[in-house]
Amino acid sequence: MNEDRDNVRPLASAGKATPEGGVGKGGEEQREHESRRDRLRRRGIYLLPNLITTGALFAGFFAIVAAVNTNYIGAALAIFTAGAFDTLDGRVARWTNTESAFGAEYDSLSDMVAFGVAPAFVMFFWGLSTLGQIGWVASFIFMACAALRLARFNTVHDNSFFQGLASPSAAAIIASSVWLWESWELGTPSPFATAFMASVTVLTGVLMVSNFTYFSPKMFDLKGRVPFLALVAGVLGISVIMVEPPLVLLVLFVGYALSGPTRYAYKKLRNSRPA
Repeated sequence: MNEDRDNVRPLASAGKATPEGGVGKGGEEQREHESRRDRLRRRGIYLLPNLITTGALFAGFFAIVAAVNTNYIGAALAIFTAGAFDTLDGRVARWTNTESAFGAEYDSLSDMVAFGVAPAFVMFFWGLSTLGQIGWVASFIFMACAALRLARFNTVHDNSFFQGLASPSAAAIIASSVWLWESWELGTPSPFATAFMASVTVLTGVLMVSNFTYFSPKMFDLKGRVPFLALVAGVLGISVIMVEPPLVLLVLFVGYALSGPTRYAYKKLRNSRPA
């Protein structure tokens, strides 16, 4: 009998049942407090990942302001900073289990500013404005393609690969091109250089909305164990980038952009061979 009373006592104290079989005032207050706490949790947002997303948004805005003031190196660095924040906010949300629909939508809007609007403005003010209507049309095509790319990613996406060139990679091509030109102090862009970069801007935008598949960096498991040589390779990679950052980054991102069409052409060629 003592054991039975001991087992019943916690239930009675938790529910505070009344002689009439109902629930006491304490139980009602506890349920009301839990319900209020659940409502606040549903209404609230996660602070840390959204603060990082805000950092990416600010970097994109700063890139636009810097381009207007002809600080093109600062604008390019701001775009790369936004890319670093964009990579970080998603991983932080997954690591801390703070993913949310609000965060996904906010991240998409931030990406549009940092990797769609900002690169288009940077390229336009850097040299495409001298081409007149062709210049702003090329910039608009890039920006529109970035918006379409983000909209498609929000509706249909697979973490194992990217369909179309990712907007941060496209923005990195624009930013590193301008950064390289300015760091080498090549002066005012010539008509040939601006026409070439207008073509690059349009082509990069088209790659964003293409059906080419690209490797997704999300497949890297940064929390798992890796061989010691992987760490050595990472250190060597960072060292190579630091030799000439704009040139090395441009080569890396152009190579990544061309990997999609190259893979597609290789598959077509292999399938066309007779068995």
